Amino acid sequence: MTSILYIGMDVHTTNYTLCSYSMEHQQGFGRVQIEPDYKRVLQYIEEMKKVWGEDTEFVCGYEAGCLGYTLYHSLTDRGINCIILAPSTMATAPNERKTDYRDAEKIAKCLAYGTYSPVHVPTQGDEAVKEYIRMRDAHRMNLKRIKQQIISLCQRFGKQYPGCSNWTQTHLAWLREQRFGDAVLQETFEEYMIQYHQAEEKLERFDKRIKELSGKEEYADKVNKLLCFNGIKEHTALSAIVEIGDFSRFPTAEHFAAYLGLVPGEHSSGEKTKRTGITKRGNSHLRRLLTESAQSYSRGQVGKKSKALKVRQEGNEAGVIAYADRANERLKRKFKKLAFCRPHNVAATAVARELSCFIWGMMTGNIG
Repeated sequence: MTSILYIGMDVHTTNYTLCSYSMEHQQGFGRVQIEPDYKRVLQYIEEMKKVWGEDTEFVCGYEAGCLGYTLYHSLTDRGINCIILAPSTMATAPNERKTDYRDAEKIAKCLAYGTYSPVHVPTQGDEAVKEYIRMRDAHRMNLKRIKQQIISLCQRFGKQYPGCSNWTQTHLAWLREQRFGDAVLQETFEEYMIQYHQAEEKLERFDKRIKELSGKEEYADKVNKLLCFNGIKEHTALSAIVEIGDFSRFPTAEHFAAYLGLVPGEHSSGEKTKRTGITKRGNSHLRRLLTESAQSYSRGQVGKKSKALKVRQEGNEAGVIAYADRANERLKRKFKKLAFCRPHNVAATAVARELSCFIWGMMTGNIG
């Protein structure tokens, strides 16, 4: 019978800690600490082959973390079965002291007994696009901070914009006319405005590039389908595709919503059950994007499509458009209904949860 050896790896930027586990021994052994290099892992496996035999099967695994998928790709490209474990799903002993060796043995045991959920590993192309989009979003947050600094500076020195909306063309024209009495203060304000215009130009360039990426052959069809929903444009659609990869790995729409952390938590004891706020577990980046998209359902008349939405829906199959129209109408009705009795953010979160279910249906072909 072929033996299976499970190798848990506690990985850090400074070192890797390895521990082996077999169902026969029922305990960890072969604990070593090595340099952070996949070649040393391969050497460790070769040493284990000398003891356990050439026909031994090896299963390696490590927790998802800051090192990403580099080690995974390095090992799988060389024929080693490697798994990345989701930390929140791993079985742990209560009040257990933490050491690198214990963590490595815990990972090996989880691999042996299957007490974990694997992390979805994107293709290298999807990973590259995902990093580009996240870089763009980080830049948008920086732009938001610059805007807040400009507004705060004006308010501290008694310059209050008389209009209704900030960062419109009228507001920008008003900002260009502002003059501060002190030369250094005027220089500070002008430097802020330079930063603002540079950040705006960069964001436009990033969005243009994301639109180009969404038109690539492997993404275009899926992106066009998601564009049929209100509040979803190329940026959100492409983010969903590269972040999730294969939507069919979620058996139901509810599982997908739970992965995004958009389902309510629960505290139960005996016959008492208490619902809490959403779990906020899983993919926080996509959860935020869908919550922002859900805000669009608070605007417009139910059953009426905007010109921009009609343009985005052009070229799709009739069944796809009909499915999206049903979703858009339902979600608008739901938002307006919830907004009467719930806070705006609660309504937006509830709509985002249902929107995620419709997206799962669209991406898996369940649109009947």
